[in-house]
Amino acid sequence: MEAAGVSGTILQVQILTTLMKTPDNKEIIVPNSQIMGSIITNFSANDARRVDMLIGVRYGDDLDKVRRTVQELVDADDRILKDPACLIAVTELADSSVNFAIRPWVKTDEYWAVKFELTEAIKKRFDRDDISFPFPQQDVHLYNQN
Repeated sequence: MEAAGVSGTILQVQILTTLMKTPDNKEIIVPNSQIMGSIITNFSANDARRVDMLIGVRYGDDLDKVRRTVQELVDADDRILKDPACLIAVTELADSSVNFAIRPWVKTDEYWAVKFELTEAIKKRFDRDDISFPFPQQDVHLYNQN
């Protein structure tokens, strides 16, 4: 849950406060007045969640190859749900990269494992298949004024 600027698991709701445990195992006491006056996000309310990833590739890379490569990785991971289907789409022509949105659906309790492991799998596979992750670049032009 996320409320009043705090994310964590609710341990106990009392009359004036709510006790939460953060993902790094801290206990936080949040006044209920702050929770009731803020937006509440419940990350575990549904059985499935969408993992939102943004991956940038070089302008010179074959976009169809990138899409096929990511789709193969998604198809190979049994934790990624088939329905709804994973979206793999170009979302932006950025300054230094062509950005892909990769949005697989997973069981809620497998969200972080899939996000971390798919990110690593993409990096390793792109390295193997010569697909590049660009870095910001600037061209500097020097002119001789003689």
